[in-house]
Amino acid sequence: MKIRQTKYQFLIQQYKNNIFSYSIYMLRNRDDAEDVTQEIFIKIWQNIDKFKIIAAKAWIMRSTHNLCIDYLRKRNITMQREFSIDEEMRESISDESTNNNPQIKTHLNMMTGKIKEAIKLLPENLRSVFVLYEIEGLKYKEISAALGIPINSVKVYLLRARKKLQEVLKSYEVQEI
Repeated sequence: MKIRQTKYQFLIQQYKNNIFSYSIYMLRNRDDAEDVTQEIFIKIWQNIDKFKIIAAKAWIMRSTHNLCIDYLRKRNITMQREFSIDEEMRESISDESTNNNPQIKTHLNMMTGKIKEAIKLLPENLRSVFVLYEIEGLKYKEISAALGIPINSVKVYLLRARKKLQEVLKSYEVQEI
């Protein structure tokens, strides 16, 4: 029992942020994302002895994705949701030297808004792969396992997502600050 509990605590600590942030991206509703996160915690506990720790991330993210899709189907607004870029992504764009310059901060906020809008325009399958790869940091194999699609489809969807984002964002001219 102690080993099971330790294993569970390790998995929760390791993946709770991934589960919640992916749920936020997919559902665009904090309450639903919290519900999904709690349900995944319960599923992890119920299935703790059924999967290997090595394969846990893929199993957890696949379960999270599937549960998010279920929530979206229940709400019947699958194609009309949006999500926001969290502070973590905003911080990855900026660095310490820009934190004190209001002009640069404003520019970064505007850029983040443009990126957010562009990601929102992606079809669900491309958006899921893009978010899992670029924001959540999963590898092709993990995304393939999480979404239940072939690795080659993951690569193609990621390429298509990037191309669509380039098309949408090409009109956004980088200006000298």
